[in-house]
Amino acid sequence: MLSVYEGFFSGGARIVHSDVVLGLAEGGQSHRVLSIHGEVRREATRQRMEDDACYRALTAAGVGVTSLGRSAGLVDGALAANVFSGPELAETARAMAGADVILSLKEQPLALVNQAGLPRRPVVVALHRSDPENQGPALDELTAAIADGTVVACVCCAESTRAAYEAAGIPAALLHVIPNGVDLLRYRPDPAARLAFRTALGIAAPAPVIVFAARYAPMKNVPLLLAAARTWLAREPEGRVLMCGAGMTGENPALRADIEVAFGEDRHLAERIGLLGVRHDMEAVYAGADVVALTSVSGEAAPLCLIEGMMCGAVPVTTDVGDSASIVEGLGFVTPPDPAAIALAWSAAITSRADLAPALELSRERFSRTRMIAAYATLLDAVAPLPVPEDDAARYALASEPGLFQGPLPADGLGLDPHQELPDEL
Repeated sequence: MLSVYEGFFSGGARIVHSDVVLGLAEGGQSHRVLSIHGEVRREATRQRMEDDACYRALTAAGVGVTSLGRSAGLVDGALAANVFSGPELAETARAMAGADVILSLKEQPLALVNQAGLPRRPVVVALHRSDPENQGPALDELTAAIADGTVVACVCCAESTRAAYEAAGIPAALLHVIPNGVDLLRYRPDPAARLAFRTALGIAAPAPVIVFAARYAPMKNVPLLLAAARTWLAREPEGRVLMCGAGMTGENPALRADIEVAFGEDRHLAERIGLLGVRHDMEAVYAGADVVALTSVSGEAAPLCLIEGMMCGAVPVTTDVGDSASIVEGLGFVTPPDPAAIALAWSAAITSRADLAPALELSRERFSRTRMIAAYATLLDAVAPLPVPEDDAARYALASEPGLFQGPLPADGLGLDPHQELPDEL
């Protein structure tokens, strides 16, 4: 199987999908990954594929990862350019020719997969948001791939995802809900990790700690989080608020401006906000926290931060977005998008932490990585191969050999001589 990524950059969807690929590979399937971009610049952070934790985990496990080598600054809803060079399409054809099924991480990579002349393979699209209309032209790419029979299934990580895409016109029969899961051996309450993490940051053992794990993006509503933090820190003299994720550093001028606006004359309170950036030890971060907070305004489906945090013993406090309310039901708190209400809920969550611990423990199997991967395996086993025209079969077989991309060449259908040398960019 071949997974196609837009790129390797910080975000829950990439973490979940990469974990699925690892789990399926552990089960005996053969998997490879093709990334359109080799690096991206977003959330005020340069993110190189080779530096990414998902890339490292995949390659360490023997999963082959290649890239078309593009570099771009991506923003929410942006689609990777849908014009690809001859060499890029040849590389893609070779990768696709060796696969029985293509997995598209979200709908954006369909801009590449939909290109004319590539091997015809069944495509399964993993959908991880609840706002398809806000994904730029990606919804159009998904609709086109469904219309021509290429997309045979869509995996929705949440019920809110399924409902949103069905409302956007995606056939209900193609939408399969497989809720997100996490590695329960990694994400668990860990007193030793809690102590070590707090000691490293100079946080006293009894101090209340809120963790906000998110990339710096409008949908995450960072100003709301900071406004709630100002209220909460004003009445919690020992309290700390930790922000981690891409762009959550003092080097991000937009975040610095948000902090200035939120705290105003109470700037001294902001000294108890920790900007941790991208962390590769989130299990320790969550174990060291009392509350995992989410203040998103849109787009979320099944936020991974809530699940990971809960499994480490942090009480979730979230706005009602996507499936968040159903995820934390009986395990945490749901708030309106109001700073005062959020601050009160953080305090209530800290007070209730011991009482909620048994329910959080009993919920662990529901959020199991094993359950998620088994569901993916069942769905993929049911995917039937698409018919390949007899006269194309040999060409696609040859495409698996480097330097032997036999077409149809990108020139086909563009009024170009298929035998002439193609420019770098069509």
